[in-house]
Amino acid sequence: MRRMKREGGINVVNFGRLLTAMVTPFTAEGEVDYQGASKLALRLVENGSDGLVIAGTTGESPTLSTEEKIRLFSTVVETVGGKATVIAGTGTNDTKKSIELTKEAEKTGVDGIMAVVPYYNKPPQEGLFQHFKAIAETTSLPVMVYNIPGRTGINITPQTMVRLAQIDNIVALKEAAGDLNQAAEMIKLLPKDFLVYSGDDSLTLPIMSVGGAGVISVAAHVVGRRLKTMVDDYVQGRISEAAKTHQELLPLFKVLFITANPIMVKAALQLLGFEVGSLRLPLVEATSEQHEELKSVLQDLGLI
Repeated sequence: MRRMKREGGINVVNFGRLLTAMVTPFTAEGEVDYQGASKLALRLVENGSDGLVIAGTTGESPTLSTEEKIRLFSTVVETVGGKATVIAGTGTNDTKKSIELTKEAEKTGVDGIMAVVPYYNKPPQEGLFQHFKAIAETTSLPVMVYNIPGRTGINITPQTMVRLAQIDNIVALKEAAGDLNQAAEMIKLLPKDFLVYSGDDSLTLPIMSVGGAGVISVAAHVVGRRLKTMVDDYVQGRISEAAKTHQELLPLFKVLFITANPIMVKAALQLLGFEVGSLRLPLVEATSEQHEELKSVLQDLGLI
């Protein structure tokens, strides 16, 4: 999985096309359920995920301690390492802490790390460049940048990504700005072997149509096999089949984000009979109205 040098435009890192941003299961007491995390990781891989992103936003990273994150990384590597790519969410809005967590993550045997654009402190583009550069220089692992301005308050520009792509082990981007024009510009300007993933399930096919590598999905917790088929259909030229699946799944893509993620996907897993526990404050359970809307979508898709 590791890549040290680009050669002839050939990508020597392959994270896969369908990656799942895995939720973090909790016990009834609100502690991390590591056994549950192991079971969930296996379930996701058995249902089409090429890789897993651990302790990202969907994994409630803001409320996980450093020790919990490291143990989660180790647990998932022990469970699915060699069967699927494991990417550790190590980014924070503190460069020093991000570096420290990245170093610890590397010791667990993960295949790469994902670092989010620093949130709340809203650095300028030069600050973003220096932040990711500093993280990349302290690890031999491939690095994925995560752009999600709706949560961080700042957007990383295509020009800054071009600069970052010159750093050898910065190899991928999770693009969740919700702007297809920006995604297309990123793909146009970045090296051909640079992996650009959709960070939104609903934009998977649009971003792949302009050269994207795939998706880092939330919906794959619920419809992993169907998403895998959709992505494979597109790659193999069965465009109309892929588009049909996209349209069928669009109501699910929407309902999973009617409130803050991962509230709805945890509710969906519970409706499917897979227990992942509740959420840590400040996140709360879905309302009864949201729950009914979700249940209706799952019934329409024949999932319950």
